Parts: sequence; structure tokens; C-alpha cells
Amino acid sequence: MAVSIVQLGSPRRRGEGLRLGTVRRPPRGVRKSDYGSRNFYDVWLPALSPSAALVRQARISADAAGWSRFVRRFVAELKDPGASQLLDLLAQLSHVADFSVGCYCDDERRCHRSVLRAELEKRGAAIRGDIATGV
Repeated sequence: MAVSIVQLGSPRRRGEGLRLGTVRRPPRGVRKSDYGSRNFYDVWLPALSPSAALVRQARISADAAGWSRFVRRFVAELKDPGASQLLDLLAQLSHVADFSVGCYCDDERRCHRSVLRAELEKRGAAIRGDIATGV
């Protein structure tokens, strides 16, 4: 049993389980009834996505310093009791169920899901794959 960190919209891997979309907005141009069948997500969990203001700031500053600021600010947002409790829950669930969390970004290393991975690891989550390979 473990949590997988995935790119939403990518083909599902064996044993991945239920997909949780940790994104601020649903996929554009896709009917709600098709989110799961088109490999986006089964359950939308926007509470674990960066705030709209933080996403705007991250898009403006694409350099290393901007990324570091984004990570610090997103970690601060995840300290909100609702987000923190969700992370605690997911970390515990990872020991008894297979599921995945994801975002649309191509490169996990420059995506908020890398921060979610780190936060879940801090909470003792069982995580499948690594950031470099995703396998």
C-alpha cells in the first residue's frame, strides 16, 4: 500500500488506485463526468493546491530564487489546519490503501506536487516511486 505522485492526465499505472486532483482548477474543456475516464482525477482535492495568488506569483518568477520563494510560501499555506489535517490523513491512509495525488505540470521537480511529496514524507507516508523517475 502506498501513495503515488502523478501527473494528471497521464496514463494510470498498475496499482495506482484512486486519483486525487490537488489542483486549483478542473481541466479545461473536459466534462466533469469524464475526469476519471480521461485519467485526470477521481476526486478533486483543491485544499492541497497552492492559492491562486501563489500560482500567479510562481508563473511570473521562473528562476531558482522564485521557486524557493514559492516552496516556502506553499509550505506555509499547508500549515493551515484543514490542509495539515488532510496531509496527516493521506499519510496514514498510504499504509492501508493505494491512491495517488497529482497535478497537471510536466516536471514534478518544479511543481507543487514535489512539495506535497516532501510534506507527506515528513508525516511518514508510504510513497511509491521517486521524484526523478516517478516509478
